[in-house]
Amino acid sequence: MNQPLPPPVVGPQRLLDEITVKALLLGMLLSVLLAAANAYIGLLVGMTVSASIPAAAASLGILRLFRRSNILENNMVQTSASAGESLVAGIIFTIPALVMMQAWHGYLYWPMVSIAIVGGILGVAFTIPLRRALIVEARLTYPEGLATAEVLKTGGIETDRDKPAQHPVEQPTPGIKLLAQAGALGAVYKLMESGLGLFAGGIGTVRSWFGGNYLFSGGITLSPALIGVGYIVGINIAVLVFLGGVIGTIIGVPLNWLFNKDAVLVAAGLSPGLSFEQISQQQWGSIAGAAWQKCRYIGVGAMMVGGLWSLVALAKPLTKGIRASLKAYRHHRTSIDGAFPRTEADTPFSIVLLVVAVSIIPLYSIFYIAMTDYEHKLMVAALMTVLMLVLGFLFASVAGYMAGLVGSSNNPISGVTIATVITSALILVNIMGKEGPGAMLGPIAVIYLAALICSAAAIAGDNMQDLKCGHLVGATPWRQQLFQVVGVVSAALVIPLILSVLDAGYGIGRPLEGGDPDRVLAAPQAGLMMALAQGIFGQGIEWNFIYIGFALAVALIALDTVQERRNASFRFPVLAVAVGIYLPLGLSVPIFIGGVLAAMVAKQRARQNRGNDQTNNNRGVLLASGLITGEALMGVGIALYIAFIGSPLPTWRLGGVLGFSAIMLICLYLLKQTTRTHEQQN
Repeated sequence: MNQPLPPPVVGPQRLLDEITVKALLLGMLLSVLLAAANAYIGLLVGMTVSASIPAAAASLGILRLFRRSNILENNMVQTSASAGESLVAGIIFTIPALVMMQAWHGYLYWPMVSIAIVGGILGVAFTIPLRRALIVEARLTYPEGLATAEVLKTGGIETDRDKPAQHPVEQPTPGIKLLAQAGALGAVYKLMESGLGLFAGGIGTVRSWFGGNYLFSGGITLSPALIGVGYIVGINIAVLVFLGGVIGTIIGVPLNWLFNKDAVLVAAGLSPGLSFEQISQQQWGSIAGAAWQKCRYIGVGAMMVGGLWSLVALAKPLTKGIRASLKAYRHHRTSIDGAFPRTEADTPFSIVLLVVAVSIIPLYSIFYIAMTDYEHKLMVAALMTVLMLVLGFLFASVAGYMAGLVGSSNNPISGVTIATVITSALILVNIMGKEGPGAMLGPIAVIYLAALICSAAAIAGDNMQDLKCGHLVGATPWRQQLFQVVGVVSAALVIPLILSVLDAGYGIGRPLEGGDPDRVLAAPQAGLMMALAQGIFGQGIEWNFIYIGFALAVALIALDTVQERRNASFRFPVLAVAVGIYLPLGLSVPIFIGGVLAAMVAKQRARQNRGNDQTNNNRGVLLASGLITGEALMGVGIALYIAFIGSPLPTWRLGGVLGFSAIMLICLYLLKQTTRTHEQQN
């Protein structure tokens, strides 16, 4: 995580066109399309597909049709396009709760646009001072940003058909063949799995032993992309994410069942005191799922403590980064003459402060209007505005940090949103009460705040990931930050329309009148946010699991401090474990496998005295990037087909054996290709 960064592909003294009309229009178009596709997938299964890699690949293909293009121009396109996918995640994880609780009678256009634009722009603003702290000083991995940079490099630095011999050495790298091969593997697997149904999406099992007193639940998500993510983040983070999965599922589920049988049965929709002999295998699966849902709150508690600790631990590099940024801002005008590196020119700090200050007006207006005729709405609107600025910066920082560990796709922004809901609801319930108008309007204010913070956190993680990519290819930071805002605004203007169409066609979170209940888009995160907000204002929630998360986080922080003092290479960052607890175990298993493969490759290189062979290091990153790219592109393609054609592709589900076998073959391919000697490569 602290390895020296390579020099940028485009040095600070070289000036290439970054902001062009074709890059602007293409970035806006891809932002809208990817937002639409990911809205459907996110509402259906609760996860979105990272758009940076597919957007980069799409940009490479489209901009090559023009006479002139370059790597920085392509980087701007993916920066703008990925903002659409990230912003839609912040909206779909929260806003449907307002419709589900009947606070809204449909997806209101201007309130949604206001929330999306203000939350998204603040997400960009909050992370501008963090760029140097997390990317330059802390040197976090940002695996998908790294993968996106590798994709962009395969297109070469500059294309100019009028001057074909201008830079003859700057042709697309030979690594494009590796990227294409791995990308094809990832794409074909995704087509076989999500498109044709020949491969299962995962393998899982639930078993009750010892007369039903011990409940085991486990599984693996069959995904080449997650293996690629694990390879890029490395063995340390991969092990910790997997450890979190073990704590939350392998340990947490049976213990929760052992000590809270009646409560788990009720949560699973079954009668308390039900005889174990009467429980079917399908019902055991429901019981395991209900037990795990409660265990997820251990991860939420750990995230709350870990997030605060991360800010404390990052205080020194954060301060240094802000000081360096302020110095850059003071010398920003001299960068034109080359006195200050173009590649370190962020948006001026004065503009960042102005944006935050101006945002107070729309923030206050949003909350004021939401409180309708509540008698103390002036005070509540002011309080929620302050909470948004304070918690927004806190959780945007946490999201930016977590994206550096596990990537944007696996960044559990719904976890920090849950923490927002709990914190703000506990504050408001003491002010507004549990009866009368306050009990009805309080949860609405909480969901509004959650939507703003979730949007800001989603954009923060994506912005940091894109800035990491820009740092590697040699982009100008302030131009990337501007294009991130362009992507936010473009997507925000169409997201309400997208959700309205999906709600009319399928129903979001609840079946349509006379509609097919099997086609409903479940919107799982929004349902959880609604249950939490209404629960605190009504029946309350169970804190025991959150307290366990607090204790676990403290123990991990202590252990990590010991490792730091020993100068140990293996560390215990609490957020990595918290991520693993919150995510399904099946997602952490392929990440762990990818980390193990990376460790095996490193060990093989060490035996061959090739540990510093950058060419071989790049082979592994290219292959892992290809797996991520291929699966992401195919996933977006399938999502677009389903979302716009309106009917899924046919499926013939044959089980998990073929899928698991294919994943093992892909792992062997990755291992073989990354351990080849220089002579074998030639």
